[in-house]
Amino acid sequence: MKTFDDRMASAVNHSGTKGWLVAILELGAWAGVLMTGYLADKLSRKYTIVLAVIVFCIGVVVQTSAKEPSSIYGGRFVTGLGVGSLSMAVPLYNAEIAPPEVRGSLVALQQLAITFGIMVSFWIDYGTNYIGGTGAGQKEAAWRLPLALQLIPAVILGVGILFMPFSPRWLVNQGRDDEALAVLSRARALPPDDELVQIEFLEIRAQFIFEKETSAAKFPDLQDGSFASNFKLGFLDYLSLLTNRTGVNAILYYAPTIFQDLGLTGNTTSLLATGVVGIVMFLATIPAVLWVDQLGRKPVLISGAFLMGFCHIIVAILTGLYHDSWPTHVAAGWAACALVWIFAIGKGFGYSWGPCAWILVAEIWPLSVRGKGISIAASSNWVPETKGLTLEEMDEVFGSSSEGLALDDQQRQLAIYRRLGLIIDGVEEKDGDAKISTSKEDA
Repeated sequence: MKTFDDRMASAVNHSGTKGWLVAILELGAWAGVLMTGYLADKLSRKYTIVLAVIVFCIGVVVQTSAKEPSSIYGGRFVTGLGVGSLSMAVPLYNAEIAPPEVRGSLVALQQLAITFGIMVSFWIDYGTNYIGGTGAGQKEAAWRLPLALQLIPAVILGVGILFMPFSPRWLVNQGRDDEALAVLSRARALPPDDELVQIEFLEIRAQFIFEKETSAAKFPDLQDGSFASNFKLGFLDYLSLLTNRTGVNAILYYAPTIFQDLGLTGNTTSLLATGVVGIVMFLATIPAVLWVDQLGRKPVLISGAFLMGFCHIIVAILTGLYHDSWPTHVAAGWAACALVWIFAIGKGFGYSWGPCAWILVAEIWPLSVRGKGISIAASSNWVPETKGLTLEEMDEVFGSSSEGLALDDQQRQLAIYRRLGLIIDGVEEKDGDAKISTSKEDA
């Protein structure tokens, strides 16, 4: 917007400083994600969300009142801390409180909310661009108002989460078993002594006990509960985790510039094209919410990856061929724009990696390192199917006696199941692997 460009000229008129203006939020989000793993385990998922909202709001206020680029840089970094923290804490909380049969859809609702927010923000930017006109008479409210409006959903989230229960899995991890059972009972709309509630509760306890005993066996010298020992255990958890990105944020942040480079002239036209991205991405996320628990995670992720890769390649080819002659190759320019819409971020990202990546990383981590694991948000190209499983059953998906869980770990887990009464029909031996028959399988 003209008034933003005029006031922040030293930041937006040079590609290097403009790049930092965008990247500083990503840097803050990265730092926020890393810090949140510890906070989510220490403070609870619920209060971590509240803290992240407060940090986010501080950053928004600093940006909205900015008089010079330094305030925008600082405000965006602080806002990024909140964004990164929420991007980890919210799917973690959703996954831990949702029933396994609808967990995918509920976690995908987060991505639907994100795409809805992106869509609305694009069109708010398009509308406020006309405050005072699009030329020299434009008012600074044109860019300050969209920034300030971010406070509304943030405050709703911060206040609303206070009325939500603690995660039952976090409560078990804190030794607050009675509260955890009560939360499960309310969340499932079943009495505390109902068989399904009791089985889920005992599975959570079994996983917690297993991980506690495994940690004691592997790191006996780090079990004194001191800050130094806990820090070392957490550091060991972090070392084993990785992350990757699809490139969607670059397209979202630079969408107006991309559309201008593809031959769309005028700031208003590029903002309009960017608004279409928001609409398509929001609409494409809806199928993920409705059907991800029926289709499974792998098919959706694989198809989305191929589609995004195809769009990236074709746009790159068209840009390489016609980047200096778009006015004489209008059809090619619009084809490239259409492929950005298809990457749509909609069809490729909105229905696929947008929601499903959050679902998967919220499901696969063991209870003892789930906060840290999701804070790193590890992912890979080939992933096991996780639909319909409880969070405590993920170890069975990712390992057996020969890979993943070692034999002594399996024996320890079986012993815990027996102590808690989860094994009621005995243990069968088949092909050297221990098979557990529980009442849940008959339920």
